[in-house]
Amino acid sequence: MGRGLKSLHVALQFIACYILIFTIMFPFIKDHRYSEAAQILNHILDSYPSSRAALSLMAYCYFYMQDFVNAANCYEHLTILFPENEDYRLYYAQSLYQACLYDEAMKVTCQIEKPEYAGAITKLQAAIKYGEEDLQGAKSLVDQSSADDPDTEINLACLLYKENRYEEACQKFTTALQVAGNQPHLSYNISLCHYRMKQFAPSLKHIADIIERGIREHPELSVGMTTEGIEVRSVGNTLTLHETALIEAFNLKSAIEYQLKNYESAREALTDMPPRSEEELDAVTLHNQALMNMDTKPTEGFEKLQFLLGQNPFPPETFGNLLLLYCKYEYFHLAADVLAENAHLTYKVQEGRKKQDDEEVKIALNEYDEVLEKFIPVLMAQAKIYWDLENYAKVEQIFRKSVEFCSESDIWKLNVAHVLFMQENKFKDAAGFYEPIVKKHYDNVLC
Repeated sequence: MGRGLKSLHVALQFIACYILIFTIMFPFIKDHRYSEAAQILNHILDSYPSSRAALSLMAYCYFYMQDFVNAANCYEHLTILFPENEDYRLYYAQSLYQACLYDEAMKVTCQIEKPEYAGAITKLQAAIKYGEEDLQGAKSLVDQSSADDPDTEINLACLLYKENRYEEACQKFTTALQVAGNQPHLSYNISLCHYRMKQFAPSLKHIADIIERGIREHPELSVGMTTEGIEVRSVGNTLTLHETALIEAFNLKSAIEYQLKNYESAREALTDMPPRSEEELDAVTLHNQALMNMDTKPTEGFEKLQFLLGQNPFPPETFGNLLLLYCKYEYFHLAADVLAENAHLTYKVQEGRKKQDDEEVKIALNEYDEVLEKFIPVLMAQAKIYWDLENYAKVEQIFRKSVEFCSESDIWKLNVAHVLFMQENKFKDAAGFYEPIVKKHYDNVLC
């Protein structure tokens, strides 16, 4: 009799738990108050750690808060408790992918075998390969997708963009936008393609459309309030914010204004974006804040860029910009340390060559050349300081530190030859650097 009453008591507790979840939690979720909902659900899970409803809602809240690691933890728990439910396994894989845990995400996708999930799994695996920069693997999977699926056109456009074929990518994104209707992220992708092609006017036009729509449809996101000096609380990293593409749009606007040397407008674009606390900022925003405010807050800027280099992933421009800024502020020893610590830029090219992956080599070389193109003028400016002082040994030392990265540059080789020549006892070494340059431009020399 006592055991029966105890079982009844436990059953009533579970019923009370479900009533609490469904009556109290849904208003929070309906109003997008995910953080508050998560706090209450945490308390419920303390008492009922295996509650399916509480775990499922907690995972949902975490996902919409963009806290993908915790969302993945909840879905993993659900896959253990309810192994027959493939939906949880799919959501688990999606959360891992969003958290950039690509290996783990791929392993989970391989555990989903029911045929009705095949299309979703193929798309997710293609996205994982894309995130890993395995473009051939991604393309192979995209080619397996249905041609009638609008995502296929978008995925092909993303691959074209990654291959630096911006005009073709832009055309495909535009086609997808015409089919799907007004989608902020597609507009942003088109804007980004125009930016890469240095077509700033059409890029800014798409950005303006994104911002105007975001303000109109989501006044609660407080666009422009910080610039106006109005104190507002953080809007958080909600899925709603993500879907507006406002953060991406303001970051791109800031980058364009910075390129056009409209520095005040560049900073204003960053303060116009929906307010978030420091720990909620994404990597691109942190990078841009560091860059735009370097003149007034250099220490803070360097800290942010160094922090980003330790994250995975981080904006590809971070390495080059940190290097250039160290040289600009004459922290040459720190610039040398950054070069040494990030030699993987060179190894990335070599690895592609070993695999005979022409596309990977091409992309890696483009990234490497862009950084090198910015670095060599700074290196020469540093060397000129000692050249003017006739301290040629010091100039040679500077060049030797950069030999691993710059040895294929004719400008670098020519200047090394000059500095060796000026030391008078190194004519033979100087000739070794001059000779290949002369041979390469022999016809022009004769003219």
